[in-house]
Amino acid sequence: MPKRTLQGVVVSDKTAKTVVVRVDRRFTHPIYKKTIRRSKNYHAHDENNEFKPGDMVWIEETKPISKLKCWIVIRGEHKKSA
Repeated sequence: MPKRTLQGVVVSDKTAKTVVVRVDRRFTHPIYKKTIRRSKNYHAHDENNEFKPGDMVWIEETKPISKLKCWIVIRGEHKKSA
């Protein structure tokens, strides 16, 4: 079975070697037919602490690393600073 890959935005990097990534998804409501946005936070492993809040990252499912972490950052794009 292939590993799941998700794209999201880093919202926190306060813990060591961990980032919290917000993943947004859009779907149509089954009854009202309105497009709805839902988001979920994932704790992902960031070995070198290189990503900061606002960065776009791709995370991949992996074996459990800790109680909350079962995702790892595979690549990312740093936010352009103004």
